[in-house]
Amino acid sequence: MAKKIDGLIEAARFKNGQIQFVRVYERRGFTFSDWVVLDRKSLLERLQKGKKFVTGSREDFKASTFKTEKPVILVKENGHEYIATRENTKRDELENVPFF
Repeated sequence: MAKKIDGLIEAARFKNGQIQFVRVYERRGFTFSDWVVLDRKSLLERLQKGKKFVTGSREDFKASTFKTEKPVILVKENGHEYIATRENTKRDELENVPFF
């Protein structure tokens, strides 16, 4: 059985190629929270603990129903950790995630 997602990233704010903040819906038991803003450090800690995040968006008027897109992974390169949706990146990169 596939692991359920722990959070969905809906939007991100970047500065100099690095995530500053993300707008996220987080799993709260059987449902999800309203969106919350996480800084890069908080998101990185959750990913390091094995939490599963994906990119996507919430479906209008359908509570905890989402359109999911790509899984978010940690990429380790030359002693640095990057938050991305694809391997072989040299900066934080969330494909198709709008900016806020």
